[in-house]
Amino acid sequence: MPTPDDLSAPARGALAAALAYLAWGLFPLYWTQLGAINALELIAHRHLSSLVFVLAIMAVGPGWSEFLAALRSGTALRWHLASGLLLTANWLVFVWGVNHGYVLESSLGYFLVPLVNVAFGRFLLHEHLRRLQWLAIACASLGVLLLLLRAGRLPWIALALAATFGFYGLLRKRSPLGPLVGLGVETLLLAPLALAFVVWQQHSGAGALGRVSVGTHVLLLSAGVVTAVPLLLFAYGARRIRFSTLGLLQYIGPTVQFALGAWFYREPFSPERAAAFGFIWAGLALYTVDNLWNQPRLTAA
Repeated sequence: MPTPDDLSAPARGALAAALAYLAWGLFPLYWTQLGAINALELIAHRHLSSLVFVLAIMAVGPGWSEFLAALRSGTALRWHLASGLLLTANWLVFVWGVNHGYVLESSLGYFLVPLVNVAFGRFLLHEHLRRLQWLAIACASLGVLLLLLRAGRLPWIALALAATFGFYGLLRKRSPLGPLVGLGVETLLLAPLALAFVVWQQHSGAGALGRVSVGTHVLLLSAGVVTAVPLLLFAYGARRIRFSTLGLLQYIGPTVQFALGAWFYREPFSPERAAAFGFIWAGLALYTVDNLWNQPRLTAA
């Protein structure tokens, strides 16, 4: 007989995961407040403050022994150096995109991530795809093609975000490290480069520290907390809810970003872009239906 705590665990997990995705969806509001600062410098500060925050959490809680063991593993270091570079590229493209008026296209990138994962599973991991999954990929590909042909340019921000996050997820899927420890290793490996860039920026007179307002300093130095808290909420929630539920909740983030781009930042949304987004959303709908339809059978297997 399950206890009340057991019954409430999925609800707590769903709430935590939803809050994580909501926070990620609201990220443009945070990063656009720092739009006057060089995007590379923002990412460097994000690395350093994330490392400090993650190390502080592991020092007072679980994960420290796993973190030290990972630092002695050459395999773990190589895998997480690669995943750290991908994560850095993803952060950089996202921050640059939202600070240059491409919030809608950034949201498109994260809408594409589930379908990119399906494509990676087929072409890189040689997994078998079901008919609806093939149709979902075809719809998304048609949407991207429409953006290229009718909107007049390749949506490189969306494609870069989807590809870097897809490859990042692929590497993290093969890693035995948890989210917090993995982030700690990734940020530690790249911290020397981040620190060197911040020092160089300060030395050249282009750095933000000491040259921006107090409020901007607070926002800049809070990047680690802003990065790590949604990750911790996500890790808590992912362990307590079904994968299919997590798959549905992941659309909260790009949906919130899309709403911000369309209605808060008032970015142009032409009929051509609407048609392209429509094909991509149709692909996501097919992907979701296929997941929900096959989840009981896959769970049983």
